[in-house]
Amino acid sequence: MKQWVVLALMVLAAAFSRLIPHPWNFTAVGAMALFAGAYFSAKKHSLIVPLAALFLSDLFLGFHATLVFVYLAFSLVVTLGWSLREQTSPARIAAFSVLTSALFFVVSNFGVWITGGMYAFSLQGLAECFVAAIPFFGNQIYGDLFFSAILFGSYETLKNIVPELVPSKQV
Repeated sequence: MKQWVVLALMVLAAAFSRLIPHPWNFTAVGAMALFAGAYFSAKKHSLIVPLAALFLSDLFLGFHATLVFVYLAFSLVVTLGWSLREQTSPARIAAFSVLTSALFFVVSNFGVWITGGMYAFSLQGLAECFVAAIPFFGNQIYGDLFFSAILFGSYETLKNIVPELVPSKQV
């Protein structure tokens, strides 16, 4: 139970970091979803907790037309985190963090194209949408790498200090 509470609090803190001023797309949300997928041993908790935390923060930020695509992207990121369960080396976490950024970029910008009316409903319009989003992609990568290091590193450190956090059964 203690492990579940610590994980849930870390996920909530990461989600609520969206509410403090930050550069565009430099947030903890991608890292939060990856982290949840890696550490909540019950797959349902690894999906429900970060999506609920995201929803709570969206209550303050507001809802938008691409919300379904954002939640879909982060659900897919959680499933990526499942691949980190057996081995959470720094290199794997970094690689998966970059993959998180790419996945979010593709899914969320596809959502902008399909729902926004800003771009022609054609392959050229889709390409224009992706090209227009490139300036935000760098911050996405940096944010996912930075916050993954914070979340994964903090939890691994906590596990060394508080042995009860080492998984012994499904949480």
